[in-house]
Amino acid sequence: MPMRTIEEVLGLAPVIPVLTIERSEWAVPLARALVAGGLRALEITLRTDVALDAVRAIAQSVPDAVPGVGTVTTPEDFSEARAAGAHFAVSPGFSSDLVTAAGNLPYLPGI
Repeated sequence: MPMRTIEEVLGLAPVIPVLTIERSEWAVPLARALVAGGLRALEITLRTDVALDAVRAIAQSVPDAVPGVGTVTTPEDFSEARAAGAHFAVSPGFSSDLVTAAGNLPYLPGI
């Protein structure tokens, strides 16, 4: 079940690993290992061509994971993140356009 608030996401563990996944086949084994180690919330940065595929694979294959996206810089990133199954989003900065685009997706803007 998707998280409803960013506070719920942040409450899952003392840290959220920030992942830059270069190959989509690495996503599920990496997520499984992190979840087994007690880290359920996983921030996958949108810095690679396979990032959204990685989020999708984790969301579909690792039920205890709470995948999110990082490096969100455009309103379109939120739409793509939702479609991929992201449970939350993180951006490096703050803008009203991003806040509006986040809608009900838990969102942590950089300040």
